[in-house]
Amino acid sequence: MTDAALTQTIRHAAADGEGGAAALPLAGRLPAVRGRISHGAMLDRVTWFRVGGPAEALFKPAGVQDLADFLAALPGDVPVTVIGVGSNLLVRDGGVAGVVVRLGRGFVDMEVDGTEVIAGAGALDVNVAEIAQRAGLAGLEFLSGIPGTIGGALRMNAGAYGAEIADVLVSATAVDRAGRIHEVPAGAMGLGYRHAAAPADWIFTGARLRGRPGDPAAIRARMDEIRAQREESQPVRSRTGGSTFRNPEGARAWELIDRAGCRGLKIGAAQVSDRHCNFLINTGGATAAEIEALGEEVRARVRAASGIELTWEIRRIGRPAGAVPGATTDESGSKA
Repeated sequence: MTDAALTQTIRHAAADGEGGAAALPLAGRLPAVRGRISHGAMLDRVTWFRVGGPAEALFKPAGVQDLADFLAALPGDVPVTVIGVGSNLLVRDGGVAGVVVRLGRGFVDMEVDGTEVIAGAGALDVNVAEIAQRAGLAGLEFLSGIPGTIGGALRMNAGAYGAEIADVLVSATAVDRAGRIHEVPAGAMGLGYRHAAAPADWIFTGARLRGRPGDPAAIRARMDEIRAQREESQPVRSRTGGSTFRNPEGARAWELIDRAGCRGLKIGAAQVSDRHCNFLINTGGATAAEIEALGEEVRARVRAASGIELTWEIRRIGRPAGAVPGATTDESGSKA
């Protein structure tokens, strides 16, 4: 797609919230779906940073089979990128080429099966913690302190407050780029610190999580404690993407950032949080480029001060504004 076409797409999106299919040559190449496809949908509306350009096509599948059928019929040269609720995501200003998949209503169901919770990948982590609490299942309280969905938690082995997905996962389900559905036991997921070894093209659709019998009142008290700790220490009411960098082995990212003199550092309307300096925030009107540049400046200052290379935890997708059109890239430079 040319820069002129992308500009026209943005104008369409601003006018009607959807964009015009006629402006996008991809439109005629997409399979029929039971869910919904929007062309030129602005992604700043669905990310917590509130920044980012349009998706060439945004697909919200009706359910697992709809997603599988779509991927099986989608031309192999069309890039596919999956997003959740945008809580740990930075979409670059130039938008995302190809199809962006966002799991919605067809993936939010939850149910309790004995001491396990079965949850769709679109279910919010906090909602999974809530249903477990009501069922008297302990061990999943930590999810109440993680913004995002189960799908994102599976992809990065999310964790907080002394626990992570690897501790409670029984199995996960996913659809690959060819439309094949997989059910994978936890031991085959290759879960490590903020990482899963599952193929990059897999889209997680659900998980089975293990709890243990517990007192609902005690579980609620622990969840309240987590919420209070989070509200006290993190800028939860700001436009942020959550923890920006992974903790290096034997160190804490926020301490390294603080020692490097980055607390409160600004580039444009992007700022390192004064409350928790491993959080970047959009103070109002920031661009994705400013947020990413600020993150890279923090990395450079930490490197100079300590010799430690910080690794992004926030996922960055898409292309910068004005970039030559082509396949979208993620933070590792691979096709997403």
